[in-house]
Amino acid sequence: MKNRITELFAAKKKDILSVFYTAGFPIQNDTAAIAVQLEAAGVDMIEIGIPFSDPIADGPTIQESNKIALDQGMNVGLLLNQIRELRPQIKMPIVLMGYLNPVMQYGIEKFCKEASQAGVDGLILPDLPLDEYVKHYKELTDSLNLSISFLISPTTSEARIRQIDSLSTGFIYAVSSSSTTGAKSEFSAEQQLYFKKLQAMHLKHPFLIGFGISNHTTYAQACEQGAGAIVGSSFITCLKNSKDLKTDIHQFVKSLKG
Repeated sequence: MKNRITELFAAKKKDILSVFYTAGFPIQNDTAAIAVQLEAAGVDMIEIGIPFSDPIADGPTIQESNKIALDQGMNVGLLLNQIRELRPQIKMPIVLMGYLNPVMQYGIEKFCKEASQAGVDGLILPDLPLDEYVKHYKELTDSLNLSISFLISPTTSEARIRQIDSLSTGFIYAVSSSSTTGAKSEFSAEQQLYFKKLQAMHLKHPFLIGFGISNHTTYAQACEQGAGAIVGSSFITCLKNSKDLKTDIHQFVKSLKG
């Protein structure tokens, strides 16, 4: 079975732009409209965040978007319905990213089956332990053609990076720093060394760099070192301040790509 994520990385080796945003933010029914404008603006892939009350890896910007979405009644079932409506409108890969708690409450098997049926291509569940995934869920996600991407950081050992590389079925999410999400103006020399180390490992799967990408400088650095970049907090800020989603999304992507 074809998977849009593996097809994307087979066709495009560099300068991939993936944009993260929280489902149901800024307004509950904005999820699909934002995706359509991102694709029209030239984004390669979207990561839609599953709102959760305690997103511990996220900084204040994404935390706030989670709270607003939840306060407006956003939930997993509603998100899957929104994706069913969205899928015929766009061609790019859709990744769902979120914490395990709301997925387990919904039922992991039910969630995976319905996500696949709705047209989701991949999952990122940062707090899903590798051992649990292999033991209980790998067979399920493989059978549903759902790509799984795991996170690595500057403190991840080489052995674990190799293990994650062997288990990933999409791309590897290279977290740029051992901190929460949030915009930064540029990467430090230490971070650049970490990216070079990943390059030198000649991993089987491409890696995208996320956390701290907010402008053309950090986007260009991420594209130089990896297969591309994941942008989140700065885009959430763009949505929060937007008076016209279409205009502001296109301007945001244009300024990022320089």
